[in-house]
Amino acid sequence: MLWLIASLVFLLLRVAPGDPVDAVLGSRAPEAAKAALRSSLGLDQSLWNQYFDFLSKLVHGDLGNALINNESVRSIISKTLPASLELGITALIIAAVLGLAVGFSGIARPEGKLDFAGRFYGIGTYALPPFWAAMLIQLVFAVMLGWLPVGGRFPPSLIPPEGSGFLIFDSVISGNWAALQGSVRHLVLPACTLGLLLSGVFTNALRLNLNRSLKSDYVESARSRGLSEVQVVLRHALPNALLPVLTIAGITVASLIGGALLIEVTFSWPGIAMSLYESINQRDYPVVQGIVVAIAALVVMVSVAVDLLVAVLDPRIRY
Repeated sequence: MLWLIASLVFLLLRVAPGDPVDAVLGSRAPEAAKAALRSSLGLDQSLWNQYFDFLSKLVHGDLGNALINNESVRSIISKTLPASLELGITALIIAAVLGLAVGFSGIARPEGKLDFAGRFYGIGTYALPPFWAAMLIQLVFAVMLGWLPVGGRFPPSLIPPEGSGFLIFDSVISGNWAALQGSVRHLVLPACTLGLLLSGVFTNALRLNLNRSLKSDYVESARSRGLSEVQVVLRHALPNALLPVLTIAGITVASLIGGALLIEVTFSWPGIAMSLYESINQRDYPVVQGIVVAIAALVVMVSVAVDLLVAVLDPRIRY
C-alpha cells in the first residue's frame, strides 16, 4: 500500500502542470540558472531514474530536502506532525463521544422522534462541507460572540513551551498554566468543528449495529431469562455493536486527514496538512512526497492496530 501511494504521488506531481524550478527562481529567471537548478535537483534525468532514486532514498528513510529553503523534509514533518496529531486526537474523541451519544439516544424507541433526529443528525453532519462549517463556526463564536480566537495555535503574546511539540502536554508538564489556557482556547474551535463533521459516522454506525444486535438470537435469549431491557442493551447488545464501530474508527482516520486539510487551512493551524497545502502551491516535490508517504504510513499503522485490537476483543476473529 505504501509503495503504491508513493508511486502514485510521484507520478501525479510529474504530470501536473507547472515547473518547480519556476516556483523557486521565478518565471523570469535566466535559462542558465534554471538549467543549473534543474540539474542539481535531478529533474533533468529521465522519469525512471528519478523514480528509482526516489524509492532508493525512501527505503533508507531519506525524504530529501525542501526546494524552497533546503530544509530537511523529516524536520518539517517532525515540527508539524504534533500539531496535527493534537488536533486529530482531540477531534476524534469529540466525534466518538458526541456521535455515540446521539446514536444511543434513540435506541429506546426505534423509529421514534429521537431516533429520527439522530438519523438526520448523522446524515447532516457527514454531508456538511468542512470549509463552510469552519467559516460559519468562526463567524459565530470568534467574530460575533468573541469567545474564542479566530485562528492560530498559540497566543502570539506568549512563548510556547518546549518539549514534545504537543502544547497541551508540554504546558501541563512545565506547569505553565497561561500557556495551557491559551493552547486550549485555540484548540477548541478547530477540534470541535472537525469532531462535529466526523461524529455522524459514529452515530450511523452505532445505530445500525445496535438495531441489528437487538434483533439477534442471543438478545432474545437474554430477554427470555428475565433480564431487564437495560441489562440486555448494556451487557449483551452494546458490546457486540461497538466492535464494528471500533473498526470504523480506524477507517475514520483517513477521513480525519482529509478533513484536517481544510480545517487547518481555514483556522491557520500550523499542522502537517497546512504544510502539505503550502507545498502543493509551491510545487515543492520532496515535501509533498514526504508528507503524503508519512500520512499514508500513519493511516496504515492505525488500520493494522485496529484490526489486531478487534481480534483481541472478539474471540470469533482469528488471524
